[in-house]
Amino acid sequence: MTTEDLLARLSIGTAPENLVYQARRVRRLGVPPQARDIQIVHELDGILDHVYPSTLLRTGSALWEAWSGHLAFTAPDLLLGLDAGGILPTVAVALASGLPYRLAWKLDLDLPYKRRFTESHARRTEVFTYGELAGTRVLIVDDEITTGNTLGNLVAVLRGSAVEVTGIACLVEDTTGNARPLLESLGVPLCTLTQL
Repeated sequence: MTTEDLLARLSIGTAPENLVYQARRVRRLGVPPQARDIQIVHELDGILDHVYPSTLLRTGSALWEAWSGHLAFTAPDLLLGLDAGGILPTVAVALASGLPYRLAWKLDLDLPYKRRFTESHARRTEVFTYGELAGTRVLIVDDEITTGNTLGNLVAVLRGSAVEVTGIACLVEDTTGNARPLLESLGVPLCTLTQL
């Protein structure tokens, strides 16, 4: 185990004190120049190890507990997860909270109430949300955050559609990208289970 792995295991952020959420940085191979060459791997992505249903439930409960105990907590009406890494954390938090969810997809579909935002470091940069969300309070859920640019783009698009973004809940915060100051400048609280 490297020092980085050990620090990630010990760094719990705002999560319940008895939870140790494992994550680490891994170099990505064969990525184009605009894409990040580092991937954050963690317990729910099925890369580090098998994922058991109990792990999914435990993680969702921990992330929901961390958010509902956050100083800036506002109860959301809806969870919004991001394709693809945010799908499992969103489902896990929905199970823990009893809240409904929607997912943003990298699919441009002919549907009403479509909103487009960008994930600039990805191979496919366009992401879309669908459905009437005006007047709802939304908690954005994702697996990891590094620069915060994608989620900042999403916040701007949602606010432009009269959606209140109550906060962002992520499994892992990669502190090398300084996302937290960006989100603070937007007035959006960030809640994570662990930091690298």
